[in-house]
Amino acid sequence: MLSNRMSVLLVTALAPAVWGTTYYVTTEFLPPDRPLLAAVLRALPAGLLLVLITRRLPRGSWWWRSLVLGALNIGVFFALLFVAAYRLPGGVAATLGALQPLFVAALSAGLLGQRLSGRTVFAGFLGLLGVALLVLRADARLDVLGMVAAVGGAATMSVGVVLSKRWRSPAPLLATTGWQLVGGGMLLLPLALLVEGPPPAGMTAVNLLGYGYLAVVGAALSYALWFRGIRALGPNEVIFLGLLSPVVATVVGWLALGQGMGSAQLLGAALALFAMVLAQARRPAPKLDTHSLPREGERPPARRQSSVGAG
Repeated sequence: MLSNRMSVLLVTALAPAVWGTTYYVTTEFLPPDRPLLAAVLRALPAGLLLVLITRRLPRGSWWWRSLVLGALNIGVFFALLFVAAYRLPGGVAATLGALQPLFVAALSAGLLGQRLSGRTVFAGFLGLLGVALLVLRADARLDVLGMVAAVGGAATMSVGVVLSKRWRSPAPLLATTGWQLVGGGMLLLPLALLVEGPPPAGMTAVNLLGYGYLAVVGAALSYALWFRGIRALGPNEVIFLGLLSPVVATVVGWLALGQGMGSAQLLGAALALFAMVLAQARRPAPKLDTHSLPREGERPPARRQSSVGAG
């Protein structure tokens, strides 16, 4: 049987795997050039649904904490992702987004007191290299504002992940997830109306199906699994699972859209997956020296008193 920790890891990994399908759903099911609308309809209805199901509202400090976490994990993160996606090729944005494990490792050391191990740093750089090989193209153009937005998005979500571990909500998981989705969606709503205007008239059944998938599966279900993983595991373990997202996106693009996948992409996928596995490995527990233990019924040897300083 799988250990409880491995079961939690596998279930949590479903969240970034689902997020890897977002590009395909957006390009094939949604109206073009409406990324902020997609972000709002992904977050806000899902959050309201979870709040209605749990019938729980925040109490005390969790009113402002839900807004802060919703902004970091969803609202501000999606907005910066939108800027990066418009000003950078997808490969550049995804590569800079792969900085998240390194950011989370540094923040966990500072805010949670977790040790920053060399293995975690090595796995972070290995994952970054893997994602770069997977999605980066030689002719990719660079834009300063887009790069700042991509790095800012990675840093924003990294802070959200660490604070989600530091702030333990007494409410059920689905309620806490719903609060964050509502908070992030409410922050995105005025921005979407200002930048993109009202939703397009005459949306098709295919469009509604795409938005429904993003809300129910891509937000309500996946974020609940993601935050459950953060509660049960360490932020460093969870954030490395995010490397699955560009791997799944590349595989879906290859299978469903006929996009090319050469040797560099295969090597990048292998490195990203290896980095993810390496980050989850635990150090073996130190072996107990049984030779130094007293036998049954035997008293431990008396400690020899040092003669230094004896009068």
